[in-house]
Amino acid sequence: MTTEIEAAALEKLSNWKSAFNTGNAAGCAACYEEDALMVATPFGEFKGRAAIQAFWADLIEKGFADVAYKDAKVDVLNDKEAIISASWSMNNTHGIITKEHWVLQDDGTALLREDRFEVQG
Repeated sequence: MTTEIEAAALEKLSNWKSAFNTGNAAGCAACYEEDALMVATPFGEFKGRAAIQAFWADLIEKGFADVAYKDAKVDVLNDKEAIISASWSMNNTHGIITKEHWVLQDDGTALLREDRFEVQG
């Protein structure tokens, strides 16, 4: 049985992928908590929704597109938190997601509190 946090995290992840694949950096950033931390190896750390949006806008502007996840794994930590890990690919690179920390919000949606991924090629 799918838990509420698992369903909410997967739904918001789908929203994030759709935003990225349509070139919508603001839509990507809207999937993060206001004070979220994103660690994108080898690019660095980005703290807060505005910095995260700027990162995604730059990537989109450089022509990155068509993100897809493979072998996604959801670990439910408790009623309000889950971790998603996966491998991912885009039109011109690929890598791994080591930690997407999704947190259930008061409105029943999930947002990313922490996002850690690496580019591997």
